[in-house]
Amino acid sequence: MQLPMSTQLNAEQLKTIESYGETKRLKYLLTQANSNNELWILTDEHGCMMLNTDDEDCVPVWPNKEFAKQWINDDWQNCQAQAISLNTWFSRWTQGLLDDDLSIVAFPNQQQEGLVLFADEFEFELKQAQKN
Repeated sequence: MQLPMSTQLNAEQLKTIESYGETKRLKYLLTQANSNNELWILTDEHGCMMLNTDDEDCVPVWPNKEFAKQWINDDWQNCQAQAISLNTWFSRWTQGLLDDDLSIVAFPNQQQEGLVLFADEFEFELKQAQKN
């Protein structure tokens, strides 16, 4: 499913896409990121928000503003959805995340489930998706 950049997702589309399995959500994220030339994170006055697994500190990334905004509640109620262009991601974020020993959680759903990738693995997957 590929949507033009100007298309906003309706509630039914959000629910359907969110219900995808982790691998399908990753593929959707990669497709949308390349189509729109951006990723979405959540930030507050202290920086970007993080999710933690038993082994990893992760920066969650979403394919669209609507998915990121669904997370703005409870502990994250003071957050804002922020777009990051792929050029900025490739030039600054991948190396910065590697330097800080942080991973990516790709398009987590509301149950906090998502594939965890190292930043360089995520960049590789983004660039592979660009070729397709």
